[in-house]
Parts: sequence; structure tokens; C-alpha cells
Amino acid sequence: MSHCVVGISINGPCRKGRDGSRMMKWLLRSMTELSSRKWISRITGKLAQSTVSRRFISRFAAAYGIKTEEAEKPLSQYKTLNEFFTRRLKPGLRPIHDGASSLVSPVDALITGAGDINSGTIVNVKGQNYTIDELLNQSPRTANYMNGYYLVLYLSPTDYHRIHTPVRGRVVEREHIPGKVYPVNDFGLRHMRRVLSRNERLITYMKHEAGEAAVVKVGAMNVSSIQYVLPLQEEMLKGDELAYFEFGSTVVLLLEDGSFKPRESGLLGTKVRMGELLGTLHS
Repeated sequence: MSHCVVGISINGPCRKGRDGSRMMKWLLRSMTELSSRKWISRITGKLAQSTVSRRFISRFAAAYGIKTEEAEKPLSQYKTLNEFFTRRLKPGLRPIHDGASSLVSPVDALITGAGDINSGTIVNVKGQNYTIDELLNQSPRTANYMNGYYLVLYLSPTDYHRIHTPVRGRVVEREHIPGKVYPVNDFGLRHMRRVLSRNERLITYMKHEAGEAAVVKVGAMNVSSIQYVLPLQEEMLKGDELAYFEFGSTVVLLLEDGSFKPRESGLLGTKVRMGELLGTLHS
């Protein structure tokens, strides 16, 4: 006779435990669906942009272990929590790899997905597949990336939230795709249905010496918006400021077919800083 205690029996996981686990995942998924509405993010955003939020800056920084000494200004000079979220860093803290053909990280992030695109499909990002067609909202430019390379870069609340250009080149198109604001953390990527292609996205397409790159900025829960740095520039140097998140989120970087070779030290699962070498571009 097998007794089930907290979902475990002498013969392994019992049915009650499996059912309980499924029920918990369903409950969390349902709660996330209900809370992933733009109006909730707007309320959160307004609170973060209010002067009332100023009193929470130091607590937020301490809670997430943010390196406040890297911030451009002392904490006392930030007027709102949102202003602190989108802080710049002191000059020189993120050197840009200067190789003529190098592709650099556009953000401080954890690389949660990296690899070849197979016939238009990004395979197994936290157990889920994505198509380039859905990620780029059926753009005609989808054809450029059918057998290219992809990187998924996740920004936590701890990270620096500004997004920089990964290459030197010319902006040839910008597209805003409205969508949901599901979480893009580990839970969201594993248990919510294809959040990277369902969430709000801001896409920048850039022509560079070896082809084209797409910088896909994906919104997330409690992100009030994704903003471009103004004034908009067409010709950009590697490492120039491109945009910023008003909280943590994700950047999906797509490289055109046959144009990219990843660095030898590996990418998946590594923590990178903005300006760090990711690989090399070639025609």
C-alpha cells in the first residue's frame, strides 16, 4: 500500500501531487491572465511616475541589490521611482567592444535563449517554440531571418534598463505592435502561451555592414511603456542609446541569415553587460 504525503509516495510522485501541481499552475496562469491588462500597467506606471514614489527609491534599490554607485546621479536627485528605473550610468562604466565586425549586447541582461533559427522557427525558449512570422507581426522583413540567429536577453528589475544599438548602422524601419503585458520572467516564458509574440513590442530594424538586424523590445507586466530615446536618429554608432524600458523586460535580437557567428565562450545562460562582445558579423 502506498501512502501519499505532500504529493509523494514510495513509488514516486502520486496522482494527488500531480493534480495539485497542475491546479497550482492553472491558478497562477489564470491570475496572470487577469492581471496582465494594459490598464493595470498604466496605473502602476502612473504611480511610479508620481512624486509620491520618490520615498520608495532607496527601498527598491536595497530590495533588488542595485548598484547605486553606478547611477549617473545620487539617489536623492531622482524625483520619481520611474526616473530611477530609467537611470543612466556614469560615463565609462560600460565600455563598447571596438571590433570592426563585433556585435555587442544592447543591454545588461541574462541570456535565456540563443541559437540558430530553423526554417523560421525559434526552438525551445524555456520549452516553447516561436515563429519569426508571429514575433515580427507578419512583417515582409520576416524573410531575412528565416535561417538566421536569435538571442533572448532578459532584464530583471536589478538591471540597467536602457537599450543601446548592438551594431553600427542605419535604422531602416521602426514598428510598434500593441499587445498584452504578461511577465517575461522564468514563470512567464515557461507557463504562459508564447508571451514573446503576444506582448507589446517595439521593433527597430537596422542595416549594417553584413546585412540586417532586428532589435525586438518586448514589454512586460508592470511596464508602463517602452520609449525611444529622442530625438530619433537614423545613422547610429554601436552603443548609442536607442530606447529604454520603464521596468525590467526582454530584448529579442535577430540576425539575418548567414550574417553572425557567436563567440566561442558561449552565450546561453550567461549574464552579459551592455557593450560586451556577443559574436562577429560577416557577409
